Amino acid sequence: MPERVAVDDAVGVLLRRAEEARAGSHRVVLLIDGRSGSGKTTLGRAVAAAWPADRLGPVRLVHLDDVYPGWHGLAAASRTVETTLLRPVDPGWRRWDWTADRAGGWEALDPAVSLIVEGAGAVTRASSALADVRVWLELDAGSRRARALARDGATYEPWWDVWSEQEEVHLASEEPRSLADVVVDA
Repeated sequence: MPERVAVDDAVGVLLRRAEEARAGSHRVVLLIDGRSGSGKTTLGRAVAAAWPADRLGPVRLVHLDDVYPGWHGLAAASRTVETTLLRPVDPGWRRWDWTADRAGGWEALDPAVSLIVEGAGAVTRASSALADVRVWLELDAGSRRARALARDGATYEPWWDVWSEQEEVHLASEEPRSLADVVVDA
């Protein structure tokens, strides 16, 4: 049963869980998933900013917005988390160039540095097996849509339904909420 926390308590809870998960020189992998507009990026940035490097070592934050290969790319980015971002040797990803609508340069990750990955599709059965802490953010549909459109406006509005359908497929096939250690009421 996941620990359920309020958004105001989330950073403290996630840092506590990260410290509990760290064993010796083992890096910590924290995955943050949720539907569009639920606050994944905000939470990821807050955890990274509060990360106690003196106790946990350095951390790198990866936004799946930099990984999705376009507006139809949620499933592909999920596979990238499992097969490329979290692999033990030569981890990284090919950055997506949204302006040119094509793959961009390679972003290498240090396999010894702790990692926070945030984005819709981050938590799957395969990726959760490679992570130490798995997080699901919950927020009602109306609030999510209002936040996402306020953030991205006209760019996102024509793609809302396309993206939402991909999220539905992800939820049905991977059940990320059931894989979470922590559920945040955003």
